[in-house]
Amino acid sequence: MSEESVMGGKCLLLTTGELVPGDVIATDPDGPWLVVVRTAPATETKTRLHLRPLTGGPDVERVMPRYERQVVRTTRVDPADLPDPAQWAVPRRRRVVVTGLGAVSPLGADVPELWQGLLEGRCGVSVMEGPDFDGLPVRLAARAAVDPAELLPRPLARRMNRSSQLALVAAREAWRDAGLDPEGTVASGLRPTRTGVSMGTIIGGAPVMVESRLALIARGPRAVSPHTTPMTVPSASAAQVSKDLDIRGEARTFVSACASGTEAIGQAVDAIRSGRLDLVVAGGTEAVITPEILAAFAAMRAVSRRNDQPEHASRPFDDARDGFVLGEGAGVLVLEDEEHARARGARIYCEAAGWGLSADAFHMAAPEPHGRGIEAALRSALADAGATPDDVAHVNAHATATVEGDRTEALALGRLFGSQIRDIPVTANKGALGHLQGGAGGVEAIASVLTLRDGLIPPTVGCDHPEEGLGLDIVRDTPRPLPPCGDLVLSDSFGFGGHNAVLALRRL
Repeated sequence: MSEESVMGGKCLLLTTGELVPGDVIATDPDGPWLVVVRTAPATETKTRLHLRPLTGGPDVERVMPRYERQVVRTTRVDPADLPDPAQWAVPRRRRVVVTGLGAVSPLGADVPELWQGLLEGRCGVSVMEGPDFDGLPVRLAARAAVDPAELLPRPLARRMNRSSQLALVAAREAWRDAGLDPEGTVASGLRPTRTGVSMGTIIGGAPVMVESRLALIARGPRAVSPHTTPMTVPSASAAQVSKDLDIRGEARTFVSACASGTEAIGQAVDAIRSGRLDLVVAGGTEAVITPEILAAFAAMRAVSRRNDQPEHASRPFDDARDGFVLGEGAGVLVLEDEEHARARGARIYCEAAGWGLSADAFHMAAPEPHGRGIEAALRSALADAGATPDDVAHVNAHATATVEGDRTEALALGRLFGSQIRDIPVTANKGALGHLQGGAGGVEAIASVLTLRDGLIPPTVGCDHPEEGLGLDIVRDTPRPLPPCGDLVLSDSFGFGGHNAVLALRRL
């Protein structure tokens, strides 16, 4: 809507609270004209609008700030004269809830150990020892606290790459946590074809190919394992979880750099909402702590070089940050249609209320410096959740501890929340965990779910002196109670190539 048409007399500018039935408004400059059918107070500061498209379509509801200005046509319309909205009825959008959690991380072998470590402000970063890492400019990494192969039957573990092992251990924990039978879908009383797996990863089993080449050079073709090819494909983790739990509906893999795990969760939300599936095991996994990968990231100057200070190397938002620390792990959630979950008596953690995606279209490694893509993903997640920035109580930031990455995320958050940014507590888990790559979105989503459950925000490890000018309220030193106002937590994930994904979780 141009300023000229508004000021020229064709339209008026009224506040939301001034609207009455019959007013024709445009809530989106590029959207359709909508007729106000009725209004009602939503909160002390917001109004609920029941709207009907002027040219036909299903009715919609909007909750908007009472004093926000709206573009209103001078001509009014009787809603009774519009086409019957019943003919445009669409299927009910199912509500998606979280019923199970599972994780293997640098802080522990399961979710309780992960959560306790985050609340205590422990750090899982150490120096990699051994001849393979000698001579590297960077030897810092955050290995999983346990060897996943030791938690699985040996014949099964030998047929899987380490990333798949991590994913399966985490998926089994999430499955049990959701009150499901370890024997799989049929034993759990589920319909196997109505369940799915949605897994995010970046490199998958690529380290297996490196190991196979070394074996080929050193000992010849007979030394190459026949399991090499199936262990190498990125979809191996989803396939292994599907096979182990007898999940037959879908087994999908999403590869979108460090946003992979969060996108996998978001896509699972859509699959359940649409009615395609009732339950999805969703998350992310990665295990790429190898000399080759460390050397590659060091060559990019993307990782911290504090080899003599491993526990102080990953420093999100700190003014002395010098890059991320490579980590490994897996985080898996069980997502479920709410009616399906309640029918089987499941314990519900929270609602997976919405998610958003965007692309920077800028650079293969650097973020778009103004954070426009990040802001778009944040706004998309809120819109998908039917929420506004006022509904957000906390942000679990991506914050890898790279100089430009953290700064760009702070810019985007500042634009989203405006003058209220100082009222939003922000934390970053990578100070404690390192950067779990494809596994980061899953593990950090679990931390966000537990923040909603316990009402506690874990501190940001390594942020001793926040960079001046970021404008964020960073939780440091000790856990902080979750603010009572707002019911949403946002979990951010942004990756190389400009992949941006944000998950919105709502307390129930």
